[in-house]
Amino acid sequence: MTYPVDLSIKPDVSAHFDEATNTISYIVKDPGSDHCAIVDSVMDIDYAAGRITYDHANALIAEIEERGLTLDWIIETHVHADHLSAAPYIQQRLGGKIGVGEKILVVQETFGKVFNEGTEFQRDGSQFDALFRDGDTYMVGGMQAFAIYTPGHTPACMVHVMGDAAFVGDTLFMPDGGSARADFPGGDAGTLYDSIQKVLALPDEMRLFMCHDYGPNGRDIAWETTVAEEKAHNIHVGGGKSREEFVRFRQERDATLAMPKLILPSLQVNMRGGTVPTDADGNPMLKVPVGKL
Repeated sequence: MTYPVDLSIKPDVSAHFDEATNTISYIVKDPGSDHCAIVDSVMDIDYAAGRITYDHANALIAEIEERGLTLDWIIETHVHADHLSAAPYIQQRLGGKIGVGEKILVVQETFGKVFNEGTEFQRDGSQFDALFRDGDTYMVGGMQAFAIYTPGHTPACMVHVMGDAAFVGDTLFMPDGGSARADFPGGDAGTLYDSIQKVLALPDEMRLFMCHDYGPNGRDIAWETTVAEEKAHNIHVGGGKSREEFVRFRQERDATLAMPKLILPSLQVNMRGGTVPTDADGNPMLKVPVGKL
């Protein structure tokens, strides 16, 4: 697959860090217009209290309104297992289309069974406005963006490239953070390695923006690097590490990891495009399946 890379387009990228989930959301502005996209928004949840709020999303909305921007797209790099998406809330306030990878159908089928959702839960991706395939393009104002299919962490992961900026989701972390786990249902360490190589095949000067950062070894939170820096220094795949080395390391490491704290609400909400499920009476309600994950 040949992708339409154009490093001459340099979008303005505004990062918003959510301390509760270590997630970075982005406002990406077309340099030639007042149009923008949001990548990987966060909806706040107090899980113990069953309370949902929108402080993080409101900060994104406020910046877009203050800058007089028009929101074209609300992009999900994948179905997150560690935070809830605020996409429908933002769309209701600002408009724009919600987009995700077409393999959301695989995720919906898998977790529709885990959560015993029944036939009323649509497994056709209809909760989203656009389902992207590998190489699909779309416009943010006058800036052409495109999606790269990068499964391995989940079946629906995609990297979104806008000019000289690529938003990698959980496919990669900062060089000292390595890579994401590959042991969720539908994940695969070898597939993740192959996907990372697709990212590292982009031009060296391509800016890479992370979805998460945890400040390894006490360093300050960071979210921007380059393809060249990842190729040279990524502790899991840099320096020419082989597929076999990566798979062995990833499988051993994943076996020691606990499930993300918000995996149960996150999956139920995010496979619906950010909408909280309801019970038979229409009340917002989340399930706790026992022995299914």
